[in-house]
Amino acid sequence: MSNASDYTPPSVWTWNKENGGRFANINRPIAGPTHDKELPVGKHPLQLYSLATPNGVKVTIMLEELLATGHSGAEYDAWLIKIGDGDQFGSGFVGVNPNSKIPALMDHSTSKPTRVFESGAILLYLAEKFGAFLPKDPAKRTEALNWLFWQMGSAPYLGGGFGHFYAYAPFKIEYAIDRFAMEVKRQLDVLNRHLADNEYMAGDEYSIADMAIWPWYGNLTLPGAIYNDSATFLEAHTYTNVVRWQKQIATRDPVKRGRIVNRRSGEPAEQLHERHDASDFDTKTQDKLAG
Repeated sequence: MSNASDYTPPSVWTWNKENGGRFANINRPIAGPTHDKELPVGKHPLQLYSLATPNGVKVTIMLEELLATGHSGAEYDAWLIKIGDGDQFGSGFVGVNPNSKIPALMDHSTSKPTRVFESGAILLYLAEKFGAFLPKDPAKRTEALNWLFWQMGSAPYLGGGFGHFYAYAPFKIEYAIDRFAMEVKRQLDVLNRHLADNEYMAGDEYSIADMAIWPWYGNLTLPGAIYNDSATFLEAHTYTNVVRWQKQIATRDPVKRGRIVNRRSGEPAEQLHERHDASDFDTKTQDKLAG
């Protein structure tokens, strides 16, 4: 590995297993399982296999929002996938998501169990299945989908781009950090301008677009929430409409619950490693188990 500015790519790329920084042990240029491991199946129709990264939090928020509005069919088991240990490369997980990324969902309420992968696809699937959190008005529905797919296309610049080079790369590369910091600030400005005239992403109606964007860009405004001190570095507090929207959504009880499911970091009271029943929030967070 070289951090010299005069690096010239070889004519044919070869995989250096040690080149990858913090996640070198799980990054690889091939797909497919590395080991045989079946996934557990709980008692509920919906089986979620995930971790409380921003992408994982999107889905647990959606499920908790559905339950809070009376959709009992949205009861779910949330199983912890330890991506640092390579759980996502087990044969069972690859069977649900051949891309080996969390979150992945199995719906056992259908005649043949339905697999759903990619967080945006899961949000849309659940919205259509339960008829909730996706506006019925065609124009508002389209606006919600516009922003849902905006997030799916934009967040890789935040996570795999800025986040990697700012927080996880084995050494700091000024050009890479500058390039992706500029793009993330542009994205925050896009959101800030839109939220100046809209309460939520699709207008006056809370939707899956908010659930998709909030864990990434909303929490980017909080010091220490994503990528260490990146909120200060990006001056995220200056995007005042995004800050207002972040705080508004953070007060929702389903959001408070959803953000701690499958969480393995932070305060023990905000870590519910697995969720199999609504009562688990009161009895099985890590502070309760330790006590």
